[in-house]
Parts: sequence; structure tokens; C-alpha cells
Amino acid sequence: MNLQVYRFFRGMAFVGIGVLTLIALLSVVSIVGRSLTGIGLGPVRGDFELVEIGSGVAVFCFLPWTHMRSAHAVVDILWGRFPKALQALLTVLFNALMLAAWVVLVWRMGVQLQDHRETGETTFVLLMPLWYGYAAAMVPAALGLVAYAWKFIESLGLVAVPAEFAQAAVAEH
Repeated sequence: MNLQVYRFFRGMAFVGIGVLTLIALLSVVSIVGRSLTGIGLGPVRGDFELVEIGSGVAVFCFLPWTHMRSAHAVVDILWGRFPKALQALLTVLFNALMLAAWVVLVWRMGVQLQDHRETGETTFVLLMPLWYGYAAAMVPAALGLVAYAWKFIESLGLVAVPAEFAQAAVAEH
């Protein structure tokens, strides 16, 4: 089961790569269109709004995989000098705090999504309902809850890191 969890979130990160690629292509087309206004072309209408939404979706696709791989930025000045028991305790505490932060983040996104849905607020250029962007980002964010919970369970020693991904766990802090 744990191998499937890791593979799922790696796949989700690839979805984020796809979204970023589409954003980059959209930006290129829009910039080229701006430079060719003399021949009747122009920028992609609402390009910045689409880039904002796509960036949010991509970030929420990447962060769970970053957490699963223990790839967050760390300060190693003291970590190696701590006893293994303290390292294990701090790892559990860190993973519990990350899970709690993610729960609050998803909860507040849900509240904001509902608020924008009720008010009918739209984007400036495309007049797209704002809640569409929240809904698109909510899918990978809600799935990310599984990653953060899984990493917490791993830190408690209840499940093991798959051998295929164990090297990243060595650097866990």
C-alpha cells in the first residue's frame, strides 16, 4: 500500500509539471501575440488570470510530493548532533505540525471557496467565477491531506518507507 501512496503523489507532481508546461506555453503565446499586434494578433485574453489559477493548482500538486520525499528546506547545523531519539521525536512533531497546518489550509480554502461561490465574485478580465480556481486547487490540496497524514504515520513507525523511496527518508528532519 505504501508504495502505491508514494507513486500516486509522484504522479500528482507530474500533473503539476503538465500544468506548469501549459502555463508556460500560454505565456509564450500571449507574449508573441503582444509583439505581433501590428498584424492583427494580440495577447491571450485573461492570460494572467489563467496563470494565477494554474500556478495554484501546480503548487498543490507539488507540495505533497515534496513532503513525502522529505525534501523541504532544512537547517542541518545541529540536527546531526542530536541523539537519534530526539531526532525521531522532532520528526514526529514536525510531521504532526505539517499535517495540522495542511488541515487548516484545506479547511480555510474550503471556506473561501464557499464564500466566493455564494457571492458570485468573478475574475476581472474573463469574468470567470473565482470559486473555479479554488475548486481546481482544492482537488490536489485535499488529496495532499493523505500525504501529510501518511508521513505522520510513517514517523510514528506504523508504516515503512518503500525501499524505492527510502534514500530520501535518510535526510528526513
